[in-house]
Amino acid sequence: MNGVLDLHHFKPREVPELVREYLHECKRLGIDEVRIIHGKGKGVLRGIVQEILAADPGVRGFGPAHDGSGWGVTIAYLSADSAKRQTPSKPAEQAAAATTKHRWWRKLFTSSNRSS
Repeated sequence: MNGVLDLHHFKPREVPELVREYLHECKRLGIDEVRIIHGKGKGVLRGIVQEILAADPGVRGFGPAHDGSGWGVTIAYLSADSAKRQTPSKPAEQAAAATTKHRWWRKLFTSSNRSS
């Protein structure tokens, strides 16, 4: 995991859960800067991503990339200590989180490998 999430291979309805889980995993692993590639398009995915980032207490700030990607990429800055607050504490919550992560994780790496 390198802090880059490309949303081109996902349906808009999958994005909220995916982004939340990805942010959680990045925080857990100590990744403090995340690059989320949502594309330029009509701005639907960008809006979804930025709503999630704005609502997440573990996000210190976010904005467009300043490397030529412009508004097709959002960079988010994470607080490393916030992962502890969001870690599921009950066994049932841990199992649910693992199942959710497995579902999108498999799809993320399967779709990434196809484009290589």
